[in-house]
Amino acid sequence: MRSKRIPYFCLFLFILWGNLSFGQQKTYCNPVNIDYGYTPIPNFSTQGRHRATADPVIVNYHNKYFLFSTNQWGYWWSDDMYHWNFIPRKFLLPYHDVYDELCAPAAFVMKDELYLIGSTHGKTFPIWKSDNPTEDDWEIAVDSLKVGAWDPAFLYDEEKEKLFLYWGSSNEYPILGTEINPQTLQSEGYVKPLVNLHPEDHGWERFGEYNDNTFLQPFIEGAWMTKHNDKYYLQYSAPGTEFSGYADGVYVSDKPLSGFKYQKHNPFSYKPGGFARGAGHGATYRDNFGKWWHVSTVVLGNKNNFERRIGIWPAGFDEDDVLYCNTAYGDYPTYLPQENASHLKGMFTGWMLLNYNKPVKVSSTLGGYHANNAVNEDLKTYWSAETGKKGEWFQTDLGELSTVQAIQVNYADQDAEFLGKSMGVYHQYKIYSSEDGKNWKVLVDKSKNKTDVPHDYIELKDPVKTRFLKIENIKMPTGKFALSGFRVFGRGSGKAPNPVEDFVVLRASPEKYGERRSSWLKWKMNDNADGYMIYFGKSKDKLYGSIMVYGKNDYFFTGMDRTDAYYFQIEAFNNNGISERSEIIKSE
Repeated sequence: MRSKRIPYFCLFLFILWGNLSFGQQKTYCNPVNIDYGYTPIPNFSTQGRHRATADPVIVNYHNKYFLFSTNQWGYWWSDDMYHWNFIPRKFLLPYHDVYDELCAPAAFVMKDELYLIGSTHGKTFPIWKSDNPTEDDWEIAVDSLKVGAWDPAFLYDEEKEKLFLYWGSSNEYPILGTEINPQTLQSEGYVKPLVNLHPEDHGWERFGEYNDNTFLQPFIEGAWMTKHNDKYYLQYSAPGTEFSGYADGVYVSDKPLSGFKYQKHNPFSYKPGGFARGAGHGATYRDNFGKWWHVSTVVLGNKNNFERRIGIWPAGFDEDDVLYCNTAYGDYPTYLPQENASHLKGMFTGWMLLNYNKPVKVSSTLGGYHANNAVNEDLKTYWSAETGKKGEWFQTDLGELSTVQAIQVNYADQDAEFLGKSMGVYHQYKIYSSEDGKNWKVLVDKSKNKTDVPHDYIELKDPVKTRFLKIENIKMPTGKFALSGFRVFGRGSGKAPNPVEDFVVLRASPEKYGERRSSWLKWKMNDNADGYMIYFGKSKDKLYGSIMVYGKNDYFFTGMDRTDAYYFQIEAFNNNGISERSEIIKSE
């Protein structure tokens, strides 16, 4: 093949343009847009081949973010938490099980080296290390972790120069912990049980999509440890990865292996509603400005229970050292790390969803995969065209002339053919805009794109006034042209909804027999609202929990702790903005 030389001046302009484009991106949108691998083996109990990953860990090493997750045959790194670069690599040795490559990994930094290990029940998985992880440049630090640890997590305590290991994934046994010799990278045999679930007291720990299954025991898993202000925050997930209420809780101690007490404000990472649901089995880390974030598993669960994605949420510690994670509007456009950011107030841009349940048109429809599934804010459902050919299209009507700031294109796996990790695959498409639905112009041109973008997110350089948007398929990497969400963000031309009226919380009295872990929340339907955001907490000034509800005027909340009083507040939202919050209600 004959090579083509690029003139130096053109090359300079190309690099300059690339740097300018890179610097302009200020926001991201969950689920995280990375080239998720497909399930490694055919499974006839599923509804088809599909992408999946979970159990993410992000570690900040040399001001770069390294992302590891289950069964991806490699990992990602980023300078900015938006552009993720995939490094292909298999960490299991050749004679090990190729189908469970790097499950629920643990990563940590110790003495200027990055360490990594996957889950293991026996002496099968090496601990790897690297001082150059932006390249595939790793060496074995120790050939196996002899204690055996599923869902492991390490903490290297720099102040004490000590290393600790935490692990466990069980509906019977607790999270365990041990000290690891930093030289041998092995436990010296002293293992302690640390925390277990108490679903009889903690409603959110109960098994089931609605925390209502009394026959099956919930799972405790996903240990992670963070040290802050000389306190140790032992994080864990429950009740199961397949549920929208999958969440992370935390116990706190002033010692790394004993004395843990349940944090009053739990679960600290929780997102049971909205488009991207679930915020469990994650990791807490710092950005390059010293601000905290939490990466977690997002539940999809369409093709099978273990179809999952990744979400990243602003997090932090308040003035009382309470660990929190801000998931309110967490699947809407969110600001990337900033120096003076307030994660407690939130990183939400204020760009609203413009096309929730708005009219749509399509080029074709496959079976029961109806067009409105792409605008119903449910990641589990999707529209599919009859083919994956060039020219299939999906059109949405915003209902009025609106200011568009960003678009998220969420592809669905309909008749996908890939298994495992497929390199060199990509999506190509164009997005058109129109004020009248007749005269169209190209708004986004990705007809030359060469990257795999299953949850592509486009922040427009300049906002655009338009009413109609249409995406035209150019190329699918595999399967039909199918969308679980064509989401348009910005501001409409109307008014935000009025405040919510008649908000009540119904909970059993503590003096009488009743289910204290659940409450029925009701309010007057607001005809001008698309949905509602409910805030809750155990103090008036710490309403850190949030629940997003679309199209209803009630919610059965099953995530309460039995013995504690709660405070609630609610606001309405639509394509034009957010109402004022209601008065705070106390529930004894």
